[in-house]
Amino acid sequence: MFNKGSELLKLCTDNNKKIYEIVIEKELDESNITYEELMDKMKMILDTMKNSANSALSKSIISVSKLTGGDAKKVEDYKNSEKTICGEIINSAMSRALSTSEVNASMGKIVAAPTAGASGILPAALLTVKEKFNFTDEDLIKGLFTAAGIGQIIAKNATISGAEGGCQAECGAASAMASAAVVELLGGSVEASLNAASFSLINIMGLVCDPVAGLVEFPCALRNASGVVNALVSADLALAGVKSLVPFDEVVEAMYRVGKALPESLRETALGGVADTLTGKEVKKKFQC
Repeated sequence: MFNKGSELLKLCTDNNKKIYEIVIEKELDESNITYEELMDKMKMILDTMKNSANSALSKSIISVSKLTGGDAKKVEDYKNSEKTICGEIINSAMSRALSTSEVNASMGKIVAAPTAGASGILPAALLTVKEKFNFTDEDLIKGLFTAAGIGQIIAKNATISGAEGGCQAECGAASAMASAAVVELLGGSVEASLNAASFSLINIMGLVCDPVAGLVEFPCALRNASGVVNALVSADLALAGVKSLVPFDEVVEAMYRVGKALPESLRETALGGVADTLTGKEVKKKFQC
């Protein structure tokens, strides 16, 4: 039905439909389930996202390794102090992104959207704009379908794997999915959603994947926090009317080429970046004992 952003844009334009409507049609056409069953599945996904994004806000959740944890609550408490630099919206988004990352590191239930390592970005973005603009769960489910359409295009034409394309592929794809969904939820055009997705990828193009000791904890959780901020910034840029000079499909292709150009040490092997620092090596030795 569509494999590229340009094809999705044409389908939406020709049929006077939004991205989420085309994605729903595609899913129903390719799967053997009813509309009601599809909605129920997405409702279950949304409920799981809500739980993971909120679980660590009021209590400290520590990872299985004991290496990380408790940061979501710290940011949430800081937000409530009313002394933040970035304000309530940004800090709410960051705390929710960290919460899902901490639930993931503690072997809790999350939604890999598109991967476990980047699972905090999409739910944090959607739940934050829901809170600000009073969206319903039904609205957020539409946003999830929009995000899914963007994610499918990136997965088909590039990669969503940190091992193949660096963290730009994981957190970049998640940010692109989130920003496109937010734009559509706020009434932006299909073109604006694609612009937002482009900005999200461009803003962190070249981001390496360097998990300390090979664990999806540090700096992964921090990049979920910055990833959701990237998504919200990109959405605002697009909603303001800023356009991407380079079309979305070309940005996706560029991200893929950059990922392939990254050395193996910077693609989830824990052999480069912060994983290769003195502290990173010491942590690795600790877990090898």
